[in-house]
Amino acid sequence: MRNWPGRGIGQRVGHAFGSRATRFCQRVKARVMRLPQPVRSAAITLILTAAAFLDAGLNYPGKKDWTFWASMVSCAVLLARRRYPRLVLVGTLPGLYAGTALVASMVALYTVARSRRVAWQAWFAAAVVGVGLYLPWPISKELTESASDHIQRVIYAVMLSIGPAALALLLQTREALQARIVELATLRDHERELHAQTVIARERARIAREMHDVVSHQAGLIAVQAGALQVTAKDEGVREVAGTLRGLAVATLEELRSMILVLRAAGAGPTELAPQPRLADLPRLVAESEAGATLELAGYGSDALPLLPEPIERAAYRTVQEALTNARKHAPGAATTVAVELRDDCLRVAVTNTAPPAGPIAFNDQLQLPGGGHGIVGLRERAALLGGTLAAGPTADGGFKIRLSLPLTAAAR
Repeated sequence: MRNWPGRGIGQRVGHAFGSRATRFCQRVKARVMRLPQPVRSAAITLILTAAAFLDAGLNYPGKKDWTFWASMVSCAVLLARRRYPRLVLVGTLPGLYAGTALVASMVALYTVARSRRVAWQAWFAAAVVGVGLYLPWPISKELTESASDHIQRVIYAVMLSIGPAALALLLQTREALQARIVELATLRDHERELHAQTVIARERARIAREMHDVVSHQAGLIAVQAGALQVTAKDEGVREVAGTLRGLAVATLEELRSMILVLRAAGAGPTELAPQPRLADLPRLVAESEAGATLELAGYGSDALPLLPEPIERAAYRTVQEALTNARKHAPGAATTVAVELRDDCLRVAVTNTAPPAGPIAFNDQLQLPGGGHGIVGLRERAALLGGTLAAGPTADGGFKIRLSLPLTAAAR
């Protein structure tokens, strides 16, 4: 086929015109859908009633007798089609059988078929309207018409009666399918969520097994060896250190046992299986740290620590715990200060240690204590999840300082 020069231009013009028409229709539909449902229904009813009046009035052939006014009444009853669809259909039948109210009867038929879930009622209404469309007025004309006229009226009646009923039932089916699609989409999202929860539960169970089989086993061996050393050692200082090691190992085992229980309780909700440490436990933590630490409280009306949201208190406690562990590990013998300050908008925690003496540093180097740097990273992530900040770095005198700031909302305060 020859490719005419103007053919591509025509296609582009048609495509552009179609795109503009589509966008215009979409904008109009969006504006109409923004209107309240009662306003849209009333507007549609008024438009259909006006069309029925025009059909009955302009197509009336003779003088305005009782059949004309019957047609007008049939059009007027359409105003109540939403509330009484079947009564409105009965009210339009006089104008259909004796007058020219064709549009009114078709609108009433559509309303009945659209509003009723039972299909046989729609088809019965279609049959009643179809008979009215077929029969002439007066009925005596039926005997004088030819077979061709009868066939044409049958086709005309079938098309105009079945069409509104079929359209209404089709829209009902479409709405049912849309509701089913929404239901299936909801079920699919629920299944995806359940699958994700199952995967998370399996991973939590795997982590719990690893912690139980590896970490708990090693911590248990430490506790056993420390206990054996505490019993068999002759030196009082060695027994004291062994007792401390055994106590720390037992505490670690308790923490691991609580964490394992939490990990195995997949899907149990946010409730913890064991009480978690809070700000009220800070004095005990500082006293048992064996780092020569002191606790300073600022911004409180009394010595009692306030009750803040559990995530904030837990983050503050874990920060102090990690800082004291680092001070005891990397700066043994150094003075450590834990400062907790409650302000109107935030909670601030600062842990500062001085420069360690030369002797303990050499002893610490011989021990080769592990320090991967993951503790500070974890503290920063915990603070970021709560909208706070954490800074850590050396001080001017050779020490080290960790500063935590967590915001407090009005409800939290």
